[in-house]
Amino acid sequence: MSTEGLELTPLYDVHIKYGGKMVDFGGWALPVQFSGIIEEHQAVRNQAGLFDVSHMGEIEVTGKKAFDFVQYLVTNNVGRLVDGQVLYTLMCKPDGGIVDDLLVYRLAEDRYLLVVNAANTAKDWEWINSVARDFDDVTIKNISKEIAQIAIQGPKAQQILQRCTGEDLNEIAFFYARENFPVGKFRALVSRTGYTGEDGFEIYCQRDDAVDIFELLLDAGQEDGLVLAGLGARDTLRFEACLPLYGNELSEDVNPLEAGLSFFVKLKKGDFVGREAIQKAKDEGLKKRLVGFEMLDRGIARTHYPILVDGKEIGFVTSGSFSPTLGKNIGLGFVASEYAEIGVNIDIGIRNRAIKAQVIPIPFYKREVK
Repeated sequence: MSTEGLELTPLYDVHIKYGGKMVDFGGWALPVQFSGIIEEHQAVRNQAGLFDVSHMGEIEVTGKKAFDFVQYLVTNNVGRLVDGQVLYTLMCKPDGGIVDDLLVYRLAEDRYLLVVNAANTAKDWEWINSVARDFDDVTIKNISKEIAQIAIQGPKAQQILQRCTGEDLNEIAFFYARENFPVGKFRALVSRTGYTGEDGFEIYCQRDDAVDIFELLLDAGQEDGLVLAGLGARDTLRFEACLPLYGNELSEDVNPLEAGLSFFVKLKKGDFVGREAIQKAKDEGLKKRLVGFEMLDRGIARTHYPILVDGKEIGFVTSGSFSPTLGKNIGLGFVASEYAEIGVNIDIGIRNRAIKAQVIPIPFYKREVK
């Protein structure tokens, strides 16, 4: 494929070297697969997979008022973080619509790292700066161009990464991170986070170090069945675990409660952007909700397909796929709240046909925690 006009990660040549099938993903040239989506998916569930996620955006917030600013910017409670802890949260508009979902890293009392979705980085940068106008003593810097991000995910991720460092990875708990962490001869921020529903780590390193670290991990994982994994497996993995995707489950037309993310909205923490609108939506009752469903008839639900009951459209599909782990066709979608109960029979409109489905519990997949 031509890369003209596309952004390239520092690992682009590595992907070509190992036979990655490259695609245009939101303006980035990234591998959709290497050996095959299902094979890569199963490897992450059973052994480990190595992902290039260098397209993600990184924004640094520093200064005396950094905490006050970030606490006001996002829905979750940054006040409960200690140094080195990570928080999943959302940024919302005043009307409660979701600007983006993101990770907040507290690196120090006056220093935070925000990791945002790649396709939203420019929009988020503008939004964050617009909110920051009301805060003195806050410095915001977009460091996305300086940072590469590599994810190693799966039940064998820790033992593979452990071969590349003299530090004990057991000291990094889930949703915690360590700065200046040794990986081979390099230093990086290493966090126990990911987007697959599995245990694993995300490594934030200098761009110039990315190729060496990637190859080091690949070599270290050969005996454990580590595979290179692309966007296709990343999507099916996150989908089974019901980790939302911006542009599908999340958008400026959706508030966090409708998306089933009330756990990440702390209405009692104090004021934040969108709090009043989200509280009002909660008090008045939600008009739509995100549900999971299983296809009862043959067919795969695709994004934007209508969801029907007795021929009446009551919602739409946000994500749908064959589940390699469960061996069946499943989907996520928004429906009018009265149809959101487990066991409700629905139809998915596929090529002007009503294909039977049923609302089932989510997440579809949850790993066993040791």
